Amino acid sequence: MATEDEPPHRLDIAAMLTDQTSACKPAREAIAAGADVTIWDKEVPQWMVAGIAAARLRRTLARGRQEIIGLDETVEILAQHRGEQLRTGIIDSVDRVWFFTLYFDATGTELLACSGVKRRRDRAKDSFES
Repeated sequence: MATEDEPPHRLDIAAMLTDQTSACKPAREAIAAGADVTIWDKEVPQWMVAGIAAARLRRTLARGRQEIIGLDETVEILAQHRGEQLRTGIIDSVDRVWFFTLYFDATGTELLACSGVKRRRDRAKDSFES
């Protein structure tokens, strides 16, 4: 496992993805299939991360066109960490269909939550959106 001085590695992250949210299993499977994993070293305030997750949940539910997993659970988990600093990361599936966001404690040694969003194909632009 990673120490407080170094970010978690790919295998550590797969092991950390237990049952925090319903997105953990598909995120683990994406890593096993060779997904790109990025963890940022910079800590950010909980209010910022939680606000972004809550806004994404509201926007996605309002539009109703995009498949999400674990985002509602993530918003609830992040609300329990008020006043803390957090780290974030992403998992981008090999086929670029699924995009997962990871939420860690300030040291990066504890995974708090994971959410996933399925990119939708925009036929007019023939590109992906997340």
